[in-house]
Amino acid sequence: MQGISTLGKRRSSMDETTIPEPDLAKAECYTLTTHDQQFGSDPIPMAWGEEDPEVRGPIVATTRHQSQRNAIGAHSGSYCIYKALAVATGLLDPYYKPKFENTTPVAKIGPFPQWWSHHKIVAMDPFGHVTQEAFGAYLRKGFDIRPTIAVTKAHIELSEIHEAMRLGRLAPDGKVLTKEGQVNVTKAAIEPAWYLPAVAERFSVTEAKLRETLFVETNMMYPELITRPDMKVFLPPIGGSTVYIFGDPEKIPDESVPLTARVHDECNGSDVFGSDICTCRPYLIHAIEECIKTAVEGGTGVIVYYRKEGRALGEVTKYLVYNMRKRREGGDRADEYFNCTQHVAGITDTRFQVRREGGRRKGREGTLTEQGSAC
Repeated sequence: MQGISTLGKRRSSMDETTIPEPDLAKAECYTLTTHDQQFGSDPIPMAWGEEDPEVRGPIVATTRHQSQRNAIGAHSGSYCIYKALAVATGLLDPYYKPKFENTTPVAKIGPFPQWWSHHKIVAMDPFGHVTQEAFGAYLRKGFDIRPTIAVTKAHIELSEIHEAMRLGRLAPDGKVLTKEGQVNVTKAAIEPAWYLPAVAERFSVTEAKLRETLFVETNMMYPELITRPDMKVFLPPIGGSTVYIFGDPEKIPDESVPLTARVHDECNGSDVFGSDICTCRPYLIHAIEECIKTAVEGGTGVIVYYRKEGRALGEVTKYLVYNMRKRREGGDRADEYFNCTQHVAGITDTRFQVRREGGRRKGREGTLTEQGSAC
């Protein structure tokens, strides 16, 4: 798989001599929190929404440049805890700098005007997959800039797809779907990166209220949500998402090309183990089949798979709801599912930002299905 240039040849708009030297000092003591304009705090400038990535600036959130961080939180979402365990046991050098030479995207995705349109993209870094192209000046200077998106290619093979071929619902084209039943896909893994002012705007609350609530409801894990109003980017400790693309990714923005898409939320019990208490896997498989069909016919298919188990309430809550559903008087009924969830969690759904990020395109031939199961 060859790496592909996304941004193309362009003249650098940055005088590399203006980039500060990276702070590589190893911590001899630990600051419990930092403050805006504090002595020794000099974050790399971040201008979210700028078209030129060098003007916008990279997300700096590793432990290597403590005084120059411009984001709250850590890379890898909830997996940063496992990194900490590896460091604690001596298996990982905390100052190790990854080698990204042969990791660039294998498909061209972007750039698109939405990347720099006012508050269009608020929960991921649109330049997250092109850090080497976009922020080469910082990398050459010695900064540790981490990708938050990775794009690769793969094959998937599902028994239901073999069955669809046997029944004649799917016909191989040798490109998207092989006669052996393998499906060629492009897939992207995405870590969340929240631009707090715009996230607050989406929820119609003030940035101060959002920061305060995140601080309190995470049991005060991130004091810089309060003490560093100058840091506008937050890397939350939550699961990310995966996008599976069927057909040519470069056709996706073409309004004349049919598109089939599904926004799906993770359901380990059904998607992986085939549990029959919910219908998530059948919905997902149907969407995959429709995406393949569209791609074989020259269009594109997209599956967006969010790590938001149990409507983002978590699997423990989900199973407690299962128990309540099964034990309720009159038995398990679909019309009572949300009432049971409300009783256990106090709310029926906390996936708020999903629908805004996965919106429909107007005037586009194609279909879009969304999570429709009681899971």
